[in-house]
Amino acid sequence: MTKDERRVVSPWNIANVLTVARMALVPFFVICLFLPGTGWRLAALGVFAVASITDHLDGELARRYGLITDFGKIADPIADKALTGAALVSLSILGELPWWVTIVILGREVGITLLRFVLLRHAVIPASYGGKVKTVLQMAAIVLYIVPGVDGTLRAVVMGAAVLVTVATGVDYVVRAARLRKVARQIRGE
Repeated sequence: MTKDERRVVSPWNIANVLTVARMALVPFFVICLFLPGTGWRLAALGVFAVASITDHLDGELARRYGLITDFGKIADPIADKALTGAALVSLSILGELPWWVTIVILGREVGITLLRFVLLRHAVIPASYGGKVKTVLQMAAIVLYIVPGVDGTLRAVVMGAAVLVTVATGVDYVVRAARLRKVARQIRGE
């Protein structure tokens, strides 16, 4: 066991504080999105942008400074899904985004998050490059729907790409999870 493996990391660290802050920003984002007027839309965009930046920053800080905790492993994906889910559901309630898009994306996200929790006792499947592309496309598409006056075709194309990559990476994750489970069973001699 190395010195780093024995080091206990407090859950009260900057990476986890950013994750909690992201969760706390979700209600403010939703409120701004539902209030009428361009100014409130731009405020919603600002809150969404800050929350999205914390998503990148908390992971970067946790990896760089060895601040990875069990709390962070659980809270980070929940905070991500809360922000994305709140945006998609809100846009669908407002009639700006078709419900089927919200259902497909959230169905995949919830399913994969549950699968991750089930697999925690075997191993953690690291995020793939496709998963990172999925996140960027989802965020970009949501931003295009939040910003007033963006061309509907551009919104639809970017959201369509986000849906395609979301489904494809979901299938890839399930395949990788099945392989991991098979290997784990072989190791246990089942």
